[in-house]
Amino acid sequence: MTDLMKLLAFNDEDLINLVVESPRGSTVKLKYDPDHRVITLSRPLVLGLCYPYDWGFVPSTRGPDGDPVDAFVMWEGTTYPGVLIACRPIGVLYVEQTNPESGVRERNDRLALLPASAPRMDGLRSVLDFHERVRTELERFFVDAVAFEGKELKILGWGGPGDATALVRGSRIHRQHAHA
Repeated sequence: MTDLMKLLAFNDEDLINLVVESPRGSTVKLKYDPDHRVITLSRPLVLGLCYPYDWGFVPSTRGPDGDPVDAFVMWEGTTYPGVLIACRPIGVLYVEQTNPESGVRERNDRLALLPASAPRMDGLRSVLDFHERVRTELERFFVDAVAFEGKELKILGWGGPGDATALVRGSRIHRQHAHA
């Protein structure tokens, strides 16, 4: 398998690439293991929870927590682990958490994306175009999903599409084309 971590963060059209780890509906957290180049089981989610959207990471990035930047795709589709989706950024959920190993508070923001090809979602430009209830339920999902992980997740608010793009640009570890 290709090393999914080394794929480009942006594709040639300035869309953000997302590698799916846990697909929509999954009741377990799956995680890409770059050493073995496979998707592995990380842990089960809290009883009764499942991923509301495809969940994964932006390749060639590193967030403050040391992992690639986390992202989710806010659409009605479901894919599979290891699938690469070219997405347009629609926002970012700002999150702070406790690192369970060091005890240090750190940022672990999550990008909100839409697939480049999602005709039923073409009118949506920002995560703020979704009803406030959808955003509130997502916040609750992320808090509940780590309830037993010792992370003490705190939601700091939402940013728009420009904030999402800036987060990815500032987190890239493998430089690429000048326009991205």
